[in-house]
Amino acid sequence: MRFADFPFLRYLPFILAGIFWGQTGWSPGLESLSLLLGLLWLAYLIVISIQLKSRIAFNPSPLAYLALIAFGALLVQNKQVHSEFSPSISNAESYLAEVTMYDQQKPNSFENLLEVKSVQINGGWQNSQGKVLIYHRSDNPLVPGQILLVKKKPEGIERPKNPHEFDYRQYLARQGIYYRQFLGKDFLVIDSVGNSGFGYFLVHLRHTIGEMLKTKIPDPNSSQIALALLLGQKKELDPTIREAYTQAGVMHILAVSGLHVGIIYALFILILKPLKLKKDKARIYLLFVILIIWLYAFLTGLSPSVVRAATMFSLLTFGQMRERRPSIYNILAFSAILMITINPDVIYEVGFQLSYLAVLGIVIIQPLILNLWLPRYKVLEYIWQLTSVSLAAQLVTFPLSLYYFHVFPTYFLLGNLLILPLAFLIMQVGVPLMIFGWIPFLGDGLGLVLSWLIWLQNWIAEAIRLIPGGKMDRLTMDFPGMILVWGMLLIIASWEYGSKRKLTWMGLFLLFVWAGTQLYQELKVPSKELIIYQGKKSQLFDFSISGDVYSWNQGIEEGEISYSVDPNRVKNHWPQISKSMSGIQDSTGGLEFLEAEFKLFPKEEKLRFSAAPNSINFWSEGNWRALPISDSLLIDSIAYRILF
Repeated sequence: MRFADFPFLRYLPFILAGIFWGQTGWSPGLESLSLLLGLLWLAYLIVISIQLKSRIAFNPSPLAYLALIAFGALLVQNKQVHSEFSPSISNAESYLAEVTMYDQQKPNSFENLLEVKSVQINGGWQNSQGKVLIYHRSDNPLVPGQILLVKKKPEGIERPKNPHEFDYRQYLARQGIYYRQFLGKDFLVIDSVGNSGFGYFLVHLRHTIGEMLKTKIPDPNSSQIALALLLGQKKELDPTIREAYTQAGVMHILAVSGLHVGIIYALFILILKPLKLKKDKARIYLLFVILIIWLYAFLTGLSPSVVRAATMFSLLTFGQMRERRPSIYNILAFSAILMITINPDVIYEVGFQLSYLAVLGIVIIQPLILNLWLPRYKVLEYIWQLTSVSLAAQLVTFPLSLYYFHVFPTYFLLGNLLILPLAFLIMQVGVPLMIFGWIPFLGDGLGLVLSWLIWLQNWIAEAIRLIPGGKMDRLTMDFPGMILVWGMLLIIASWEYGSKRKLTWMGLFLLFVWAGTQLYQELKVPSKELIIYQGKKSQLFDFSISGDVYSWNQGIEEGEISYSVDPNRVKNHWPQISKSMSGIQDSTGGLEFLEAEFKLFPKEEKLRFSAAPNSINFWSEGNWRALPISDSLLIDSIAYRILF
């Protein structure tokens, strides 16, 4: 097996390098990159032409790889230039916008997404474009295609105030959403446009199928799971049910993914053999299967894992039609390049990263695990195959899961062994229900069977949740740790094929680099550190001294602590519940803390230090930035880090 045999796998790293380059401040603009790309391809063609005519050994590969890098940067610049965003929305006195989705129920309101069409500035109207995420309390639900008149200026989305807090602004920006607004009932529905396009057809179809599932499945908890598992609509999931599936290690089955596409693909392919179709008719049937797969992908919202699976199964099916078996690595790389070309920001989506890692783990690691034991009986063989798939996927994805979510499900093997077969049965019943649910008796019968199967699945997930020690949380892994794990897995996978001497040295090198980064991080930990977190109305102080952490809460609520304060505590391996600082009020109205080296004046929102600190930093754009050193500090609307 040679790396040269996988062309798309060779192209992918250069396109990714170009995307990272295109997102830096020193990347050329769209016109310059277009010119550079054209010149590189022209030079490539000239070299090829000279090579063919004179038979002189020129290697044109560097030019091609440089062109791929330029292509990656061009994708980024093109998206930035043509992004659906107009700064004029920020200055709008009023705006007209089109409703693009059905309402999503929130605790105290309904969520919807508007597409801005025009804005009013200084009394005049002008065309504009952009997306506004709204929350309303209208008595009448909003329907896609309605035109709203909003007599308010939408609000920009704030950047995260605190260290390592989830960047909701960036998350929405990658979906083209730069504004949000609470409307209440303060808007008018003034018109409705024709919604005969394919996009509206899918929105209405998804909504119709979802409402039908709710009516045909009698158990409310079962209908929630059906909407998530079949249509990818997870926003209505009960938190208790969500937690049960998380602890069982099977939350991935509730996010429509490659697993679901694979089940639908298998369902239709299994029917092919009993039909005994001739070649021409079999090819027509396979084209129909590809059409069904992509219709399901569009219906469920084109998530990265679904697009990846739909592309892969389409290419496999085309290979089957031509009686060929294409390389899984080429298919994976091609599907990734296709998705990146459509949206270069997709590489930052967790679903995209986990999806490709899981498939790579199954392709590379699962055969090694499977060969460790050869069961004598069919039942044991089936269980071992399912176990090996779960282990392989978990081994490769757990570093990224710890990096993002800081949780590891202890009983993931038990959950996968018991719940995945049930999920397969649920899809076997659920897909026919989605198609034939409108038929009175058939739809009711399928709904009852599906409700019972999902009830059983929920019961198993809840039973696993009640087992003590169901999850290990507050775990974390940095980038060097992830590289170490993935590198070691690759070394193990290559052990029988490569040079054991080189692989051993590579493993030792990875261990040395990882140990060096850990030592460096440990040496960087200050002996005394004060973090000031900003809440909506007040602050919270974390003071770390020689490994002990003391806190003082000025009034941040518990729910706010979980997303504003806890991410930094997890990152620094600090306890979730720290010791309380002892504050003593003096005659000047200040609070003096016995454990710390500063005094707080709450009314003035000011800190005064006993001695000038070594450094004062504020949190901005994902980094700590230095401030002039002083013996006092006004604690306003940003987070601070003070080192003593």
